[in-house]
Amino acid sequence: MGYRITDKRDLSPVDYFIEVEAPHVAKAWKPGQFVVFLLHERGERVPMSVYRAEDGKVGMFIRKLGKTSLQLYYEFQPGDELYSIVGPLGRPIEVKHYGNVVFASDAVCGQAENYATLKAMKKAGNYTISIQSFENKQNVYPEEFLAKPVADEHYITTEDGSVGRKGHYLDVVKELIEEDRVDIIFAGGKLGSLAKLAELTRPYGIPTITTVRQIMVDGTGMCGSCRILYGDEIKFACRDGPMFDAHKVDWEDVLRRTNRFVEQERLAKERYLAELKAKGVL
Repeated sequence: MGYRITDKRDLSPVDYFIEVEAPHVAKAWKPGQFVVFLLHERGERVPMSVYRAEDGKVGMFIRKLGKTSLQLYYEFQPGDELYSIVGPLGRPIEVKHYGNVVFASDAVCGQAENYATLKAMKKAGNYTISIQSFENKQNVYPEEFLAKPVADEHYITTEDGSVGRKGHYLDVVKELIEEDRVDIIFAGGKLGSLAKLAELTRPYGIPTITTVRQIMVDGTGMCGSCRILYGDEIKFACRDGPMFDAHKVDWEDVLRRTNRFVEQERLAKERYLAELKAKGVL
């Protein structure tokens, strides 16, 4: 039995939305958890953040970054089936009343988590503040896929200032902290930005919970690839996370680990793009 694709749409020139029927996953999923999908029996395991899980379907935001994400974009359409989608995996975050809850994101996985997390936090009675950063106007998602509907305050920043505020979510977070309007921060997206966020909030003692799913490979704890130095302990992003107290994470070590498979990923992507060009798809 495969898992039928029910919806697939472009979010920007680089990102897309896909929704898959997976009732067992949608029923059990909670904010903070992730899923793993395979396109075919011998396919790559891809850990993925969740945008929404409802009505028996799981929605995800995906960037056309590597071979598998490109293959899913070009070769699979609504009505087609994925070989497998497994989950939910990882530990959910604690959803309760905190007060002013901020979620900051600047990349595809974080944008999905921004909506999913704040939807739950708003339902729990929190005042929700969403900050979503994009490269430029072209890459900003359609409004229906932004976190605006679940945010009491919603900010968009772009690097060139073509939409919203010019700058990055770090700039907005700093202002909110100076105004004493932050009780807890959740964040996802680029690991380098998350490392900077941890340093920004550390002096204020503001709880900062960030995603480290980006370094996963297997997604089940078998490969050990996503281990992180966490205070005086070793943790695994897939088993113990994927969201952690950012002030305890050794970000220097995490950032080193992101470069492990760059060459293999580059070669796989180049070969696949060459195949598409040979077929006249590109």
